Amino acid sequence: MTDIAANRIQSRFEACAREGRAALVTFVTAGDPDLATSSAILAGLPAAGADLIELGVPFTDPMADGVPVQLAGQRALKGGQTLRKTLAMVADFRKAGHDTPIILMGYYNPIYVYGVDAFLKDALKAGVDGLIVVDLPPEEDAELCLPALKAGVNFIRLATPTTDDRRLPKVLQNTSGFVYYVSVTGVTGGAIADYGAVGDAVARIKRHTDLPVAVGFGVKTAADAATIASRADGVVVGSALVERVRLSLDDQGKATEKTVSAVTSLVAELAQGVRTAAKAA
Repeated sequence: MTDIAANRIQSRFEACAREGRAALVTFVTAGDPDLATSSAILAGLPAAGADLIELGVPFTDPMADGVPVQLAGQRALKGGQTLRKTLAMVADFRKAGHDTPIILMGYYNPIYVYGVDAFLKDALKAGVDGLIVVDLPPEEDAELCLPALKAGVNFIRLATPTTDDRRLPKVLQNTSGFVYYVSVTGVTGGAIADYGAVGDAVARIKRHTDLPVAVGFGVKTAADAATIASRADGVVVGSALVERVRLSLDDQGKATEKTVSAVTSLVAELAQGVRTAAKAA
């Protein structure tokens, strides 16, 4: 595997570990509810407390996403968001001086249509640090995972409650950056039923890898974030944030003066929850 130079993801997890706390990983959908507002939300996440950012690439058939993220993608696509515009958002974020790691999260089809080689070249140029592509299993690593690693882009893989010890080594084989543990079976936005089971799962995964393990799906509040932060290297929050976008819109579905702050204020609460867990540890 090619070494990944200037690895912002690794550096950020290491910095959080030195502070004795988990990293806060926030998910927002690119272009939701429009490009300008989405760019303003992205720009506001670091100061609000996001340690890493997952930027969702909207797609017409988001099979792994729950209703809030599906609706966010629909709003973004209606507004004309594309993969090329998403890369431009990242480039503008970097031009503004932000060094927060950005992971593009989505599905393979838009990348395939763009062209893998062209996409990886443009993603690196824009300042993308990693990819989460939920519909490419390890058996399809030659499609994108291996080219991404060779190009110097992290490829983050998902592990789930059904990923047993026989399957886990295959899942982790070419994973880099961190492991994303999906805490529930089903789509995004579901509630976490058993925090103890999450802690056990994180410990099991860490017996197989030295990579950080971040936990997502079902984290909605600062209290949720604090609980997960005491059990994992990172806490991922997505559906709660895109739902904040939806609730801030006017009756025409347009952004209001409250949209950006609705998201960043929740991020600040979640960041405080993560830091509270560190103090309590």
